[in-house]
This record gives sequence, C-alpha cells and structure tokens, in this order.
Amino acid sequence: MTQDLSNKDAPLRIGTRGSPLALAQAYETRARLSAAFDLSNDAFEIVVIKTTGDNKAMIDADRPLKEIGNKGLFTKEIEEQLLAGQIDIAVHSTKDMPSEQPDGLVMPCFLPREDRRDAFISHKYAGIADLPPGAVVGTSSLRRRAQLSKIRPDLNLVEFRGNLQTRLAKLADGVADATFLACAGLNRLGLSDVPATPVDPTDMLPAVAQGAIGIECRADDDRILTLLGAIHDVETGICVTAERAFMRALDGSCETPIAAQAYLDQDGLTLKGEILSPDGRVAHHDVQKGDAAQAIPLGTSLAERLLDMAGPGFFDWRNAN
Repeated sequence: MTQDLSNKDAPLRIGTRGSPLALAQAYETRARLSAAFDLSNDAFEIVVIKTTGDNKAMIDADRPLKEIGNKGLFTKEIEEQLLAGQIDIAVHSTKDMPSEQPDGLVMPCFLPREDRRDAFISHKYAGIADLPPGAVVGTSSLRRRAQLSKIRPDLNLVEFRGNLQTRLAKLADGVADATFLACAGLNRLGLSDVPATPVDPTDMLPAVAQGAIGIECRADDDRILTLLGAIHDVETGICVTAERAFMRALDGSCETPIAAQAYLDQDGLTLKGEILSPDGRVAHHDVQKGDAAQAIPLGTSLAERLLDMAGPGFFDWRNAN
C-alpha cells in the first residue's frame, strides 16, 4: 500500500525530467494534489530523472531523434523507476509518450489541457508567410518539418535539438531565422516576452496530445489511482484517448509525421487527423465524429481511413535505415 500522504517522512514521490518545463509540470501536479487533499509541499518529493533524450552529447550533436531511437527517449528511465517502486507517480508531456506503455503501468490522469497549438518564434518575422525564400528554420520535429515543407517548400530546414530554453538560445544566437515551440510550454513557463505567434491548426495540425500533462502510475496501486482520480480532467482524458488511439493504430510516435486534434462540443467528439510523408509532398487528412464514450474506436477508425487513402507502403520510409 502506498504511504500516508500526511506523513512528511514518507512523501509521495513525483518522478519527472529535469528541464524547466518538466519541473513546472511536476509542480502543477503537486499543487493540484495539495489543493485536492489540503496538504503541504512536505507531503511530496520531486525526483528528477535523466532520460536518454536528455543526454547533452546528443542534444549538442543535433542528431535527429529518429536516428537515436524515437520511442521512449523521454520516458524509459522514468518508467523503469516507477516499476521498481522508486517513485510513486510520473509526470509526462503526453505528446512525448509512446503509444504503448510497459506492462504494469497505466496513465489514468490528465490535467486540464493548455493551448495545443504550435507557436511560430522569430525575432525577425511575424509568421510563416513572412519568411523569405531560403530562410533558415530550426526544428527537430519531423511532423513540423513535413507540415512546413508542405506549405513552404522553399525554406531551409535545420535540426534544432534541446529543451525550450536551449532552442530559444540558439534562435537568439542567430542559428536560425525562426523556430517552433508548443504554446503550452511557453504559457506554463510564463514566457510572455518570447516573440511568439500561434499557428492556425489548419496550417499545422498539432501533435498528438500536445498541451496535455499525463500522470502515470503502477496499475495495481489502488490508493494512487484513487488520489489521481481527484485531479483528473475528464474532457482532456477523452480527447487525448482518441488522439493516442489514432497514433497507436498508425504505429506512430512523437517522431512520426502524424498530427491529430480532438475536441468535445454539444454534438459529441470530433477528431481531425493527418499523416504526411517526411518531405511534406504527400499528405492525407480527414475528420471523424462520434460519441465521447467511443474515443478509442473513433481514433482507430480514423487511422484506418487515412491508411486506406494513403495506400500500401506509405510509412515504409520508417524502415529504410
């Protein structure tokens, strides 16, 4: 049984990466649990865990993530400690999570979603349309590269690895004319001074689960499951479930040119999806609507429709290396 949360000598251990954004997400999780159960910060311990994706040598080398191994780059070590009982919960940027979790782990809790849009960042230009031909744009996201190549094939795209602060520093140093970050990260860090312009999702459909904080725990830890139930945002959970089911059916990851956006309204659940070739020359997109209770079948069905549209071998490039 998990420890008593009121016992400061045995605090609930929150596992997280060590970047400023990851820590901000862990602090938000702690704050929500504190408020829900009227607890002080002494009831929690923030445990920083370095992942493969945080390796400085890889970041400095600007190697594409797909060359390193794109699944679990930012989660594997954290999940290992969770399974070993060294932490009690793990806080993730859900867009970094592989579509399948290790046996014994579940992600039953999502915090209220932030702005899911991409942000165009530049000290020189106001938006994508203002970039001159040949302008240098830095991004490590294969999705963003494909989408940008689709609408602006005349741009020069370069690898731009590192956390949010690292990429902003590279931009300030003139390594590129522009880059892209998630609006959610900028908002959670209070970076209102960054020259950011939200990108219309019709130009760049966001990544699966972008803007959503997911909290992972052991599947058999009933007390933690109960605690997390108190801070779970149902609407975010439904939308993220549909988007991740879409990605799972495509055998996708955060480094596959796949995009999705789900939302709830009075008519039920709507899911928009897109798949692209890495060079952006071929793109397929569609929309499907359904009942909120059918989030997983809806995501799976939309993926199957797009695969039918794309035809056999559309993702064969993933096995080329």
